[in-house]
Amino acid sequence: MLKSKLRKKILKVRQKFNTKNIQIDFNQIIKILKKEKISNKIIGGYYPVNFEIDDLALLRKFKKNKFNISLPAIKKNFQMDFYPWSFSEPLKINRYGIPEPETKNIVYPDVLLIPLLAFDKNLNRLGYGGGYYDRLIEKLSKKKKIIKIGLALSIQKIDKVPIGVYDQKLDYIVTNKYIIK
Repeated sequence: MLKSKLRKKILKVRQKFNTKNIQIDFNQIIKILKKEKISNKIIGGYYPVNFEIDDLALLRKFKKNKFNISLPAIKKNFQMDFYPWSFSEPLKINRYGIPEPETKNIVYPDVLLIPLLAFDKNLNRLGYGGGYYDRLIEKLSKKKKIIKIGLALSIQKIDKVPIGVYDQKLDYIVTNKYIIK
């Protein structure tokens, strides 16, 4: 199935679920970070839109546990960078309708929480098609070791994600029911 058709199909499936009421277990993610020996504590989250898994509760818990949290902002040429953010700071709405930080101090997260449309058992991710996360992962991986954690509903799993030459695998996928590593 073509990626574009697959995206439409998965979006329809995801819309049927109230993702606001579905929680990802914070302790499972902390276990991953301990296993990976994450010492620097910059978490790159996202502002959930379009029925994505809501990671804001996770980000609040990270903040309470002395982690620095950051959110992405879209740049020109399909680029994206992360900027520090706290829940008391305002966000601006970008051209895609996604809230993003107003600060201009780029940070390089140690851990990325990544939204996705679909995934498979091989840790491949289907996104929205812009390649923002793929480019970001490639860029950050040249600077430091990063842990890439996809957040999803278990129903977003498919047999095989069609992958291209630029697609980046994740390290973990954490769903409401299980973890793939």
